[in-house]
Amino acid sequence: MRHLLIRPGAVGDFLVSLPAMERLRGAYTEVWTASPNVPLARFADAAFSIASTGLDLLEFAPPERLIERLRGFDRIVSWYGSARTEFREAVARWGLPFEFLAALPDGRSHAVDFYLAQVGAEPGAAPRIECPAAREDFAVIHPFASRPAKRWPLERFREVARRLPMPVRWCAGPEEELEDAVRIPDLYDLACWLARARVYIGNDSGIAHLAAAAGTPVVALFGPTDPAVWAPRGPRVRVLAPMGQIRVEEVIAAAGQ
Repeated sequence: MRHLLIRPGAVGDFLVSLPAMERLRGAYTEVWTASPNVPLARFADAAFSIASTGLDLLEFAPPERLIERLRGFDRIVSWYGSARTEFREAVARWGLPFEFLAALPDGRSHAVDFYLAQVGAEPGAAPRIECPAAREDFAVIHPFASRPAKRWPLERFREVARRLPMPVRWCAGPEEELEDAVRIPDLYDLACWLARARVYIGNDSGIAHLAAAAGTPVVALFGPTDPAVWAPRGPRVRVLAPMGQIRVEEVIAAAGQ
């Protein structure tokens, strides 16, 4: 059976649905996702960016090669277009074997368990990215998040860095301004670098999920997002919340455990 899994969204969205996607594997499996996530679909036989496939043209004037490509799958499970009436109508018009799943958790359970329930799997799994890396004696701090309300003050991260009993390496994305930060654009390469760290410290962000999936001990600073739904999942994750009440001493203590 040839399966296609279509999962849009940022790295955190991709990772919380990873255990569910792994349970949807067929004899041959492709994943279409946001471009940065392509290197993380390591369980699949092939992975492509949604933008490169032309999928966004399906409800307008799709090229015949796209229709033939989609018809080549026995099963298509899509979190893409599930809330767009026009896209679903186009799928029906072309007679394509799509199954649509809700793209956003309902808030009643952890996001990982929400996606596992969609595919009939038991709750409790954690996303995992296998990285061949040996632990080294340094901490990683990533002081960014998608919006200001989710960011602990930078000066407090700097205070934590000064007081940790190990070297600190700062991490930043391509568009995040931070002098002397490590920037690794390929997310799998970034995961393997994070896997070498003694501990990762950061806000509620996709990179915190990536560090947890790589097996790194994580100290995640949360707020206002609900950690019961969105906290990174893993056996070595410590969550501190609410954001406005987190003290430097708490972060240092959590990093040492």
